[in-house]
Amino acid sequence: MQKLILSVEDNPDDVLILKRAFQKANTSAHLEFLADGDQAIEYLAKMSQKPCPSLLLLDLKLPRKSGLEVLTWMRTQPALKRLPVVMLTSSNQPEEINSAYDLGANSYLVKPSNMDDFVQLAKAVEAYWVQTNTGPGPLGWDRNSQHSTLNVQRSSSDEQSGAEAH
Repeated sequence: MQKLILSVEDNPDDVLILKRAFQKANTSAHLEFLADGDQAIEYLAKMSQKPCPSLLLLDLKLPRKSGLEVLTWMRTQPALKRLPVVMLTSSNQPEEINSAYDLGANSYLVKPSNMDDFVQLAKAVEAYWVQTNTGPGPLGWDRNSQHSTLNVQRSSSDEQSGAEAH
């Protein structure tokens, strides 16, 4: 079964570069993209209806909700708290790096400045996170009872903003 890497990236140029880098790296994982923090939370909140990612690549500076806000929300969700999250961002500010780790990021990678380095980064992500790493069981899967326990809650602020949009 092909593993899914879900990337949350708002910059269309970076999306194109990531797609090309993962293609050139000949990775086995399927890459999907979301453009902002709200889309990430909406996707993850409906995990029982969507493909389950093996890894989340999360940009720090996103519209609507930042990467750190998405990460904070994820780590409060029982079904998502173990999903591996790699921050993939342009920022190399120590405060932001520390905040990401404090909130539960599994790794923090600074976006390379050229395509060759992006391809090397894609190969490293594939080698470690897709091929080598043993991640948690399927999200929402209770190994003891052999049934899905997926129960993701949207925050009350998310529900209010959703109600305002209608």
